[in-house]
Amino acid sequence: MDITIRSCFLPHDDPDAALAFYRDTLGFEVRDDVGYGGMRWITVGPADQPGTSIVLQPPAADPGVTEDERHTIAEMMAKGTYAGILLATADLDGTFERVQASGAEVMQEPIEQPYGVRDCAFRDPAGNQVRIQELR
Repeated sequence: MDITIRSCFLPHDDPDAALAFYRDTLGFEVRDDVGYGGMRWITVGPADQPGTSIVLQPPAADPGVTEDERHTIAEMMAKGTYAGILLATADLDGTFERVQASGAEVMQEPIEQPYGVRDCAFRDPAGNQVRIQELR
């Protein structure tokens, strides 16, 4: 099989804050920014990886989600337990300093993990966990 990862989805509850974090802090390029029905979908990704994207979406966009489920999603986002993404960089310390300087909530400073990776973690403006591993 020849399968690649095209897109992943992360929820946002403030499109402007999400855009500022993923574009301005992480340096991703904006590939699309679509509004519909009072909601906004923003597609971002690394400039050197045009085939891989993150779609930042409103969590209430799925019409199959009930009001109770929307409430649960909002609670989980606020706790940082709803969604996350794992990124990688060759310069973990420099990336950590840049993200920390943006005011992002630090969950974990760069450390060597017992399972063989060195990484750090932040929360994006919607509470999603953003882990960043060091490429070796």
